Amino acid sequence: MKFDITQTVNILGRTPTALSALLNDAPSELVTSNEGPDTWSPFDIIGHLIHGETTDWIPRTRMILKYGESRTFEPFDRFAQHKKSKDKTISELLEEFATLRRQSVDALKEMKITKEQLSLRGTHPSLGSVTLRELLSTWVAHDLSHIAQAVRVMCRQYTDDVGPWKEFLPILSR
Repeated sequence: MKFDITQTVNILGRTPTALSALLNDAPSELVTSNEGPDTWSPFDIIGHLIHGETTDWIPRTRMILKYGESRTFEPFDRFAQHKKSKDKTISELLEEFATLRRQSVDALKEMKITKEQLSLRGTHPSLGSVTLRELLSTWVAHDLSHIAQAVRVMCRQYTDDVGPWKEFLPILSR
C-alpha cells in the first residue's frame, strides 16, 4: 500500500469513535481485565493512547519539520498511563482521548504536509534516523494494533465459556 496523508488523517480521526463504541458502557470486568502480569487492559490502552497524543506524535512531527535530525526526540514513557489514568473512569478517558485526537488531527491538517516533507528525517532516541512518513505510518499502525489488542483482551475473557468452539477462535489461543 502506498502512503496517503489523507487516508492517514482519516484513520487517525476514526480511532476514538471505534474505541468508544467498543468500550463505553462495557462491563467493568471487560474494560479492566488484562492477559496476566505485565499486560494491559483496555483501560490501560486508552491511557497509553492519551499519553501519546500529548507527548509523541504531533510533538515529534513538529520536531522533524522544524529541526530535522539536529534534535533527538524525547524518550516516550510507555507506562505513564498507570499514574495519569488513576482514579478516572473509562468514559472520562475516552472523552479525553477523543478531544486530544481531534486536536491532533486538526494540527496535522493545518501543517499541510507535502509529499516532499514526508521524506524529512528526525532522530529517535533508540531507532536513530526516521522519516516523517515512517512516523505517521507508525501512528496509524500503533492505533490499529491497540484496537486489536483491546479486542483480543476482551475476547479472552470468554475463553472458558466458549466450550468446544475455542478451536474455531484462534484469537483465544494466540
